[in-house]
Amino acid sequence: VQLQAFGGGLVQAGGSLRLSCTASGRAFSSLNAGWFRQAPGKEREFVAAATLRNGRTYYANSVKGRFTTFRDNDKNTVYLQMNNLKPEDTAVYYCAALGGLPIFSTILNDLKYDFWGQGTQVTVSS
Repeated sequence: VQLQAFGGGLVQAGGSLRLSCTASGRAFSSLNAGWFRQAPGKEREFVAAATLRNGRTYYANSVKGRFTTFRDNDKNTVYLQMNNLKPEDTAVYYCAALGGLPIFSTILNDLKYDFWGQGTQVTVSS
């Protein structure tokens, strides 16, 4: 499975961006999709996930209410819609995927993901 992430860029605080992550080699509808980010000097952190467990989505508290992740199975793509962006959202964003029905703690753990996209830079200016 290969993942390709697109959509990063430079935006002013309060603006919006939509990241996309397209899978090849396997239907994304059979995978849990996660979004992570890594800011300079910081560890990679969980942002959001779209899971196979009843289609539930999960969000980090820092992005809840501002970010939304959703699927388009026809395009084999998962999106991360980011609204009301803040300077602290500046990071390289990664999409990732894993199969099965992982428990919540696994969803949050980047080490558990099997497939990764290449990362896309999001920069939010103040």
